[in-house]
Amino acid sequence: MSANPLAPSWLAVPDDANDIARAVWSQNSGRNGGGELCIGGVTASSLAEQFGTPLYVVDEADARSRARGLREAFEREFARIGTGVTVYYAGKAFLCSAVGEWMIAEGLSIDVCSAGEFAVALAAGVDPAHVGYHGNNKSLPEIDSAVEHGVGAIVIDSEIEIERVAAAAAAHGRTQAVRLRVNSGVHAHTHDFLATAHEDQKFGVSLGDAPRLVATIRSHPELRFLGLHCHIGSQIFGSGGFSESAARLLAVHAELLAGGEIPELNLGGGFGIAYTTADDPTPVAELAAQIADIVGAECERLQIEVPHLAFEPGRVIIGPSTATLYTVGTVKPVVVTVGTEIDDVEGALDTAPDDASPATAIRTYVSVDGGMSDNARPALYGADYSVRLANRRSDADPALVRVAGKHCESGDIVVYSDYLPGDVTPGDLLAVPATGAYCWSLSSNYNFLGRPPVVAVVDGSARLIMRGETVDDLLARDPGIARGTRKAQTVAEHPPVFSPTSEKAS
Repeated sequence: MSANPLAPSWLAVPDDANDIARAVWSQNSGRNGGGELCIGGVTASSLAEQFGTPLYVVDEADARSRARGLREAFEREFARIGTGVTVYYAGKAFLCSAVGEWMIAEGLSIDVCSAGEFAVALAAGVDPAHVGYHGNNKSLPEIDSAVEHGVGAIVIDSEIEIERVAAAAAAHGRTQAVRLRVNSGVHAHTHDFLATAHEDQKFGVSLGDAPRLVATIRSHPELRFLGLHCHIGSQIFGSGGFSESAARLLAVHAELLAGGEIPELNLGGGFGIAYTTADDPTPVAELAAQIADIVGAECERLQIEVPHLAFEPGRVIIGPSTATLYTVGTVKPVVVTVGTEIDDVEGALDTAPDDASPATAIRTYVSVDGGMSDNARPALYGADYSVRLANRRSDADPALVRVAGKHCESGDIVVYSDYLPGDVTPGDLLAVPATGAYCWSLSSNYNFLGRPPVVAVVDGSARLIMRGETVDDLLARDPGIARGTRKAQTVAEHPPVFSPTSEKAS
């Protein structure tokens, strides 16, 4: 079958539109003998029946395995060059008490960016000493609470924060460990990792200002300088950006050693994952080996001791572990003039030669019961995702589809381009893989949709780890809505967004 001319160049027509590509899905995802998608031994239809859709489904064993495997790979490679590693799970990717418990159990620390994330980590039983606290605008109460609870490290993001953290530490009679976030001038993307203009951003300070600011930190007896910190970007394929950034930071690190000890160097996170079969991220074990090689070589060249390293991955751990289930509502074939955007079809027809018929093709719009409220990344960043039929397999020929959400926005797209069996129909279940990172974290109540629940599946069972919101939850925040009788009428007229049977799993 030839490719639909509306398909992007990277998207090939699949030999089997039912195929579950290992690079994109969690380790414990696949089709059972009846052709239905199973995650962690639980079928998509049983999950939808019990918890409703949309539904985030986390493969617990997969998430824990990725966390453990990453930590072990980095520990192994940096032990080879004579040092240790601390791996922080970046909670901004997705954090709830269950995920916090998993990460700590697998030997990771936790990275937080707000009072809310810090509260979740503490509620999960995380030792504050194993928490790193980020943020470009940490409030005074946030700083005070972090210091009071004995947080392991606060990342100083601007000069003004030095005095703020020092004052909080003095008030609580503590010595607070801090890192200084710097901009190395390296900004990593898949195809462009080296640039000099990316110091123009809200995070961190110029690398050239580091010596002066570190001297200020060291002038406060209440502060202990741990080392430099840098984050070069997100969804990074390859180690080149990390290697260049490490070399630049280590040069300054060596200079700063003249003023006192510097026990560590934090190179951040941002390791990429596959969202489609066209993505080819570097395996974690290879990244660890390549970064360790450059750190070891640079330290040898500078004739300095290799510091303890720290990293902050999030997406690479939780992203591939999760898929989102949706129910199909409408299916709409749309005739599109090839070579034009949809909103430019009229102009293309106006300019076509009189004796020519413009070429057309069909793109099938498959609309689901969620959208940009549960996955904002396509609308925000143009992010690409994959999709598969989840409740059955089909022998129908592949058809190019665009999975659309139900929100009142033309940009409400969940999957821009993929192939599904051509007989996809209302009532079918669809699954979109690799939705563990940032999808729930960025979720919203746009158009007053409730945020979906999150379930963890393992060994054939499912449990609720984040409750979904009902219409009643949404109304409860509006002080202008009378409760009592009005509430009963509202709930009767507008059933809960999610199946009430979901409560049975809590």
